[in-house]
Amino acid sequence: MIRVAMTGVYVDDVAKAHAFYTDVLGFETRHHVDMVAGQVFVTVGAAGAQPDVELLLEPGEGPIAEPYRKALYEAGIPCIVFGVDDVRAEHERLVGLGVRFTQGPEAQGPVITAVLDDTVGNLVQLMQDAPAG
Repeated sequence: MIRVAMTGVYVDDVAKAHAFYTDVLGFETRHHVDMVAGQVFVTVGAAGAQPDVELLLEPGEGPIAEPYRKALYEAGIPCIVFGVDDVRAEHERLVGLGVRFTQGPEAQGPVITAVLDDTVGNLVQLMQDAPAG
C-alpha cells in the first residue's frame, strides 16, 4: 500500500513559517534538525492526529521554487488544502489571531472553504464537508 508520508510547502522564511504553522494554526513540530550552513529541516503535523503524515516547511528561494510559489500566490491558488471540522469556527478563531483571509467561508458544492495567507508567501485553503441536506 502506498500512502502520503510527507509533502512540502515552499516558504520564504522557515523560522517564521514554523511559528505560524505551530503557534497560529495549531500544528505540532515533528522534526526540527539543524543542517549545514545554517539550514534547518522542519516538519509539522496535525496536533495529536495523523502521526504518519508530515508537512515539510521548505526554503522557497531558488530558480524553481520561488517562481512557482509566486505564480500560485498571484493567481490566488492555494498551495495546500487542510481539512477542518468547522470552517466558520476556524475562520473566526484565526481572524481573532490576526490572520488575513483572501476568501471567507463559502459553500462550494459539497464543501465549505476559506482561504488564508500564511504570512510566508502562500495561500492555504481550509475545507470541510458541507452538512448533508
